Amino acid sequence: MACDGQVTADYLRDSIASLPSVRPVRYDPRVAGPARSVPRLRIGMLSTYPPTVCGLATFASALERGLRSLGHRVDMVGIDDGTLDSSEFGISVAGVLSHGSPTSIQRSAAVLNACDVAVIQHEYGIYGGTDGAEVLDLIGALDVPAVVVLHTVPVQPTPGQSSILIELCSLADTVVVMTECARERLGQLYPIDRSKVITIAHGALVANWQAQSAITHANPRAQLLSWGLLGPGKGVERVIDAIGHLAEEGRNIHYTVAGRTHPKVAARQGESYRASLVDRARAVGVEDLVTFDQQYRGPDQLTQFISASAIVVMAYDSTDQVTSGVLVDSIASGRPVIATAFPHAVELLGSGAGIVVPHGDQDALTSAIKAATTDDRLLWDMTNKARRLAPALSWSSIAGQYARAAASLIGARSAVS
Repeated sequence: MACDGQVTADYLRDSIASLPSVRPVRYDPRVAGPARSVPRLRIGMLSTYPPTVCGLATFASALERGLRSLGHRVDMVGIDDGTLDSSEFGISVAGVLSHGSPTSIQRSAAVLNACDVAVIQHEYGIYGGTDGAEVLDLIGALDVPAVVVLHTVPVQPTPGQSSILIELCSLADTVVVMTECARERLGQLYPIDRSKVITIAHGALVANWQAQSAITHANPRAQLLSWGLLGPGKGVERVIDAIGHLAEEGRNIHYTVAGRTHPKVAARQGESYRASLVDRARAVGVEDLVTFDQQYRGPDQLTQFISASAIVVMAYDSTDQVTSGVLVDSIASGRPVIATAFPHAVELLGSGAGIVVPHGDQDALTSAIKAATTDDRLLWDMTNKARRLAPALSWSSIAGQYARAAASLIGARSAVS
């Protein structure tokens, strides 16, 4: 469909409805629902951790703060994935797991075994060994109940990845996924015990709505935002092209690309990718409309920054992403999202909190941006739906669900004993 200025909100809603398995996020009844009393727990957690720069480290740090705010003790074991010196963790962690070190595995297991329960964050790239196989040595050395949190459930795993995921789920007492599509995929593609699997959404810092100014009415120049660690695959090029197409129609839409270059991208090619985006904006004649912002922002500042935009755009290449912290943080900041149809976006935005467009469809992306920045009713409707979703995504709520899941495991093991 060409971008001819005649796209309507009805067309965009129909485009969402035509995508498979669109539905709002749902929470597992075994861990969600009304809060109930949970004894204070000593929780061990294994993950990458600040000052490591990655989404998993940010997730672990935020979950740790949420658990501590509820009165639980958290003993963190940071993973030294080779991107920094292990001494940089300092006293913020109780232990460090280093790649290729059996002694480190034993020491890390000892720290976790001193707790009531161990929470193991899993991504293939953070552990040592082929496909991160050393995580199996670690979890095999645990005596306490283990909760494994899966940040990735690959559709086409290598044989090694498949074997590791199956064994990891077998050794875990509980397996946490963050979306219903991840839960369905795990059960359909891997021979695991489905009764172990629960869904707990990715958490976020929820914005204070009363402190936020009105969106387009307060700022007559519609503001689009893409944010997060910058690297190929985020679709920024396609958003720049859309801004160019709309500028040719006389619609000047300001677009901010916020975030530092991903450390692994920077290590390989420096800032050449960012420079290529600057060149692209210049080539399509919108260099005055596109801003590149590399400023670091802490959680509170980041939430305020996201809230100041009108719409977040996530034109990701991935058709496989079942969990996105950027997506959850954007919704929790009260912002509607325009996204390509990766699984987490299809699931979360099916509530009406944004627009999902097909991968590779430049016209649909341009049309969605045009509609969301010209139709105030559509924008406010999406914003209000995002705000209704947000409270259930707060780190306090999510941490409470982890604590209840941990308490249930401890209680079950005590009953068996």
